[in-house]
Amino acid sequence: MKLFTGLVFCSLVLGVNSWFSFLTEAAQGAWDMWRAYSDMREANYKGADKYFHARGNYDAARRGPGGVWAAEVLSDARENSQRVTDFFKFGDSGHGVEDSEADQFANRWGRSGKDPNHFRPRGLPDKYK
Repeated sequence: MKLFTGLVFCSLVLGVNSWFSFLTEAAQGAWDMWRAYSDMREANYKGADKYFHARGNYDAARRGPGGVWAAEVLSDARENSQRVTDFFKFGDSGHGVEDSEADQFANRWGRSGKDPNHFRPRGLPDKYK
């Protein structure tokens, strides 16, 4: 529903040129989110989760309104999917409500343009910037 609403809004209000720009920004923002997720999985570094959440959202949001939209949709989808898996695993997956809220805080932090290094743990290799 958000996708449809976003597309209708863009096409009616912003015009065709801006609509194309919005979709380009959204695609680039989605790629930024994927890159942060891949780096998080590769790093497998204790305590770095929030940093990668903030960094992915920060990078995506710098693309423009389409990137902000993609970051919000992808972040919400990720957290909601964890809630579903927690329900089926009866809460023993380690991704409780508190962790989800902390992840969403880091997501909003990054999307707002604040420095994701606020969440960067000491000792995380410089490769992950």
